[in-house]
Amino acid sequence: MKLHKISTAGLMILTLVACNKSVSNRTANIAALTPGSEDINAGGWQTVLLTRPDTFAVAAPAATNSTAYIADLNEIKGYQHSLTSDQEATIKYWSAGGVLRWNEILRGLVAKYNLPPYQNADGSYPIPSSANPFAYPQYPFANPPYAARAYAYIAAAQYDALVACWHYKTLYNRPAPYTVDSTIQAKVPKTTLPAYPSEAAVLAGVTAEMMKLLFPDEIANIQQLAQQHELSVIMSGAAARSDVTAGEALGRQIADVFIARGRTDNTSKAVGTQAQWTNLQTIAINNGQIPWYSLETPQRPPMLPFFSLVKPFLFDSATVASFRPGPPPSTGSDTLKQDAQEVYNIVKSPASGNMKIVQFWADGAGTYTPPGHWNAIAAEDFITQNFSEVRWARNLALLNMAEMDAAIVCWDIKYFYFNPRPTQMNPAIKTLTGIPNFPSYVSGHSVFSSAAATILSHILPQNQAKYQAMASQAAESRLMGGIHYRVDCEVGLTVGANVGNYAVTRAEGDGAE
Repeated sequence: MKLHKISTAGLMILTLVACNKSVSNRTANIAALTPGSEDINAGGWQTVLLTRPDTFAVAAPAATNSTAYIADLNEIKGYQHSLTSDQEATIKYWSAGGVLRWNEILRGLVAKYNLPPYQNADGSYPIPSSANPFAYPQYPFANPPYAARAYAYIAAAQYDALVACWHYKTLYNRPAPYTVDSTIQAKVPKTTLPAYPSEAAVLAGVTAEMMKLLFPDEIANIQQLAQQHELSVIMSGAAARSDVTAGEALGRQIADVFIARGRTDNTSKAVGTQAQWTNLQTIAINNGQIPWYSLETPQRPPMLPFFSLVKPFLFDSATVASFRPGPPPSTGSDTLKQDAQEVYNIVKSPASGNMKIVQFWADGAGTYTPPGHWNAIAAEDFITQNFSEVRWARNLALLNMAEMDAAIVCWDIKYFYFNPRPTQMNPAIKTLTGIPNFPSYVSGHSVFSSAAATILSHILPQNQAKYQAMASQAAESRLMGGIHYRVDCEVGLTVGANVGNYAVTRAEGDGAE
């Protein structure tokens, strides 16, 4: 994919998608989820880690005329007899869709924790530790690779959990309380989807456990949100307490499967050691190249130089190296000098339109990162499609597995070539945004964006032109900002599309189409 000059239509994308990047303000008042299809056969869709949707047993529910179930109905009536305005607001908030709301919450957590540690008095930098997450520096540092992994694990776990939930819904076919008892109001749109186990509780259970692993400092807040989500569906008349209890238990069991994988997926090896960092420089020098080095003062350790060792979702680890493109121009070549001069010429007198594009796609510290940006783009488009909860989960799982695997592949390329950034080769270049603390070739924004655009174009083919234009714009923003050479961006787009195609292949065979 080639980079092209941004057109007026390209600039309109910025306005159409998001002028305000606040995580949930834009969806605060959207209507309740009203699926065009309940995807009743979703219990047969291909899962990510579960070998079968009935891996974990869910006991048969009590009959709707049993004493226990009648007590459940009375609980709902008790709430509905005196709902407060805050409780009504809670029902409305979660009625927009649990997958959407938890994705928004996750984006907010990523932004909160996407802060690099400050240096020690001696000029060294502390590294956040999962073994002691409550000490400074705060754990995690939710940089782009970490964030991509967090989005992927949570989305994939939600998807598997909802496939299992749909399996048991169709197996037991217990109706919603508002269907059983006409005196119970439906505070959300009615459906014919069975209520046992509750999909809201499955989502709350699986997501809470995953988030506790990934953001341990937020355990109390996460648990409170999970309880709020579950209570909202009881108060709404859509689920009984026993529906919720069964759903939460199922979700937490499925989370354990993903947590076990996460603890052994090699993320613990991603930081590396000083000796390993030095060896990367030595290899570049021995290859006759000028190695990348941090331009921060004091120099900051490289960001997750061995993230390439993390286990991908869409292909095996042995496949990662096969995505490597050919090398960038030699650091001593006239080609690289010309490429650096192009960057200087673009940055020295930036057009106002360029500044808007650079800022829109910056996604630096304190933001939800490039993968989070594409989650926001996808969510806004998915809202208009009236997807079921399970289809929401499936689509976000595809997107985020592609983004995590894109991070793995991109970081493999970056640290394999260890290529210096334009600002290192030409100190006269003054970037329009911060300088990322990792090598230049290839552009992470380009890889993330092209992978996302590829799978989203498959999910919503009517938006293909828009997604491809946005990916190209995101890539060019890094050239406009003085952060990357053109080759970094163009090759990055190709690499991202190659990763995204693996997600497309999975989508074509997962039974949802």
